[in-house]
Amino acid sequence: MPSGSFDFVVAANRLPVDRVVAPDGTTTWRTSPGGLVTAMESVMRHREGAWVGWAGSPEETPEPFDNEGLHLHPVPLSGEEVRDYYEGFSNDTLWPIYHDVIVPPTFKRRWWATYRRVNQRFAEAVAEVAAEGATVWIHDYQLQLAPALVRELRPDLRIGWFDHIPFPPVELFAQLPWRKSILRGLLGADFLGFQRRQDGANFVRACRELLGATSKGEVVTWQGADDDEPGAAPRTVRAAAVPISIDVQGLEELARKPEVRERAREIRHSLGDPETLLLGVDRLDYTKGIRHRLRAIAELYEDGEIRPPEVTFAQVATPSRERVAAYRDLRAQIEGTVGRINGEFSLIGDTAVHYLHQSYPREEMAAFFQAADVMLVTPIRDGMNLVAKEYLTCRYDLGGALVLSEFTGAAQELRQAYLCNPHDIVGLKQTILRAMRDDPAAKRRRMRTLRRRVAAHDVQTWAEQYLEALGHAPDRPPRRS
Repeated sequence: MPSGSFDFVVAANRLPVDRVVAPDGTTTWRTSPGGLVTAMESVMRHREGAWVGWAGSPEETPEPFDNEGLHLHPVPLSGEEVRDYYEGFSNDTLWPIYHDVIVPPTFKRRWWATYRRVNQRFAEAVAEVAAEGATVWIHDYQLQLAPALVRELRPDLRIGWFDHIPFPPVELFAQLPWRKSILRGLLGADFLGFQRRQDGANFVRACRELLGATSKGEVVTWQGADDDEPGAAPRTVRAAAVPISIDVQGLEELARKPEVRERAREIRHSLGDPETLLLGVDRLDYTKGIRHRLRAIAELYEDGEIRPPEVTFAQVATPSRERVAAYRDLRAQIEGTVGRINGEFSLIGDTAVHYLHQSYPREEMAAFFQAADVMLVTPIRDGMNLVAKEYLTCRYDLGGALVLSEFTGAAQELRQAYLCNPHDIVGLKQTILRAMRDDPAAKRRRMRTLRRRVAAHDVQTWAEQYLEALGHAPDRPPRRS
């Protein structure tokens, strides 16, 4: 396949922009919200590269275009393909298995066939834009077949894949009827990056037990297969942890703007100027532990440990995958719980729980973070959780406290946070009260340590470490002096 002109190519399910149509019909593009785009935006800003992804609309696919110095190459998806590849296989089959089967996965052969077809289309788009010998960085669980498919089209390319979510233990992964095909797809990469060391170890073990591969530490060797299926060639790859981070400098500069600081004061005032503002910010997803968090808050109100207007809780729940049944059910459950809490514990003019089912721009979120006295990040399973790092970055005043679930990738880095097991409601309540009531000087010391950790391992450090590992794979890069 003839080569393109870009030496650095990113492939992800979505382009990093959303289409905005003005009343007069003109179209502009706005940077999308979300952890991947937020992290990669600053990485791509310093490189001349191309981004391959879906434009977000099944009705119309724009021609490739440039936006703020980045070449965007849209991949077309029909409405049926969005339903089967994205809502179906990616989020109703893979997502539950990769998140401890919190809800049961659904297996449909039609979804799998569409997932394969869409991955092939992404691979062809990558092969089209990549220059000879280019570096290709493929992202996340929606594109697990793409590494091998790209390699078949363009064996000259250096191919990496990064997993933004947990990779499950083999006992869960083995439920997939198409488990071997997914492993073969991933083995098309030269380097596989994971959020946690355990995720990489899970992948290596799956290759050993399900493909019969051999391993030495982080390096997997597979002898290949005598068939015509994708990924049949022998492969030696490395799988290791490279935890993702955020654009610390850019976010802190935003948080320090006078208008953001003023907005933080306005938010507190609009919420009744509580003595303590508890805050949760999540996608509306069953992995985020919102139900557990609300239960703990309700019991704290019931126990009399907290009460409005002295203490109030605000939950920002960004809409997510609303056509998937499990997410519709979750929204109904959460909104019902919020209604019950407010019905029992709110006073006239003083709301116990403020529930905001909408997305906000980065400036508004930076203001929310500055307004919050205690940030509750309590997923029951999460690959990393960048909200925790964003909160710490915005608290340049060393105020606030972070309650963090042990089941996030972030917990492995941020050991000085108020760590909790969100399944233990009694323990979660105690941790919240500790974060509220600890000595202010001790809390400032915690915050200082946490902020130093995040600043020392920002998104640029993550990208450099990942690309250095990709450049040396399957060997480890040499240690820096």
